[in-house]
Amino acid sequence: MIWILIFITSFFLLFWSGSRVVEGLMKIAKYLGWREFVVAFFVMAFAGTLPNLFVGISSALKGIPELSFGEIVGGNVVDMTLAVGLALLIGGKAFPVRSKMVQTSTVYTAIIAVLPLLLILDGDLARGDGVILLLAFVLYIYWLFSKEERFRKVYNVDDKKKKQRNIWRFIIERNEPKNARQFKSFLKNLRETFASLFVLIFASWGIVQSVQAFSEILSVGLPIIGILVVGLGNALPETYFAIVSARKGRTWLILGNLMGSVIVCATLVLGIVVLIHPIVNIDFSPFAIARIFLVISAVFFLVAVRTDKRISKKEAILLIAIYLAFLLSEIYFR
Repeated sequence: MIWILIFITSFFLLFWSGSRVVEGLMKIAKYLGWREFVVAFFVMAFAGTLPNLFVGISSALKGIPELSFGEIVGGNVVDMTLAVGLALLIGGKAFPVRSKMVQTSTVYTAIIAVLPLLLILDGDLARGDGVILLLAFVLYIYWLFSKEERFRKVYNVDDKKKKQRNIWRFIIERNEPKNARQFKSFLKNLRETFASLFVLIFASWGIVQSVQAFSEILSVGLPIIGILVVGLGNALPETYFAIVSARKGRTWLILGNLMGSVIVCATLVLGIVVLIHPIVNIDFSPFAIARIFLVISAVFFLVAVRTDKRISKKEAILLIAIYLAFLLSEIYFR
């Protein structure tokens, strides 16, 4: 009964915090003069992968890093299929993806998603492989910030008095330097955004824990929990964030969030896990289906984004179908 209550409470907290995070990230992007894609990549993607990092470090310290590998593979399948598909269908409009920077990032995302699979072809993920994953992350960050047009954006900000604003607050702000007012507003928005983000992550954690409890009651094995339960649960913040962003028409936030989640998880998080505890002499057969569908997801995600430089509703349905096929395959063959 207690887990049902936790699940319901977490769901409502998730609903409340998601919209506030979207609005906060837009204000942060405008103040910094950065693209929404870049802000979502660093703020939402990094924060959204904290559960993955906690699970990864915990599993590595306990000597079971394959749990982290499984949930990262499962989570990346979710990000590139279910999250994108649901966001587009609920948003109701096709996603235009005409930016050259985002197009290149899409290719990099697909490559990074399958990179761990290439590194385990020899049967393990050693510390050297972990270093390669971390270097892949650094390489993308360097590329992103090597040219200003890749991360900068000019916003039309209206600095006039807002309607229905308190007169005394207006008088005080008028006597302050403009830059000081903007910076104070930025800091306040930053605090509120991170507070909402913390609630979003905490709510996702509550859902993950309750679902894990349900899975243990049903006696589901460790690999399947990592791939389906933890992977799907830890992808919940970015999935819900994508849906809320779609309803507000913020396409760049969606792509920055989801691509960032895939890149950060597959490189930074998994690299740290492998450095702590290499994955050696492990039977990877329980991950066979997930590995196949991760490659399929990466290829179709790449094709969907680069075809006509947009993601259509038909492509969204196809991506969701791929996830459902993955889910049914895991359940059937287990």
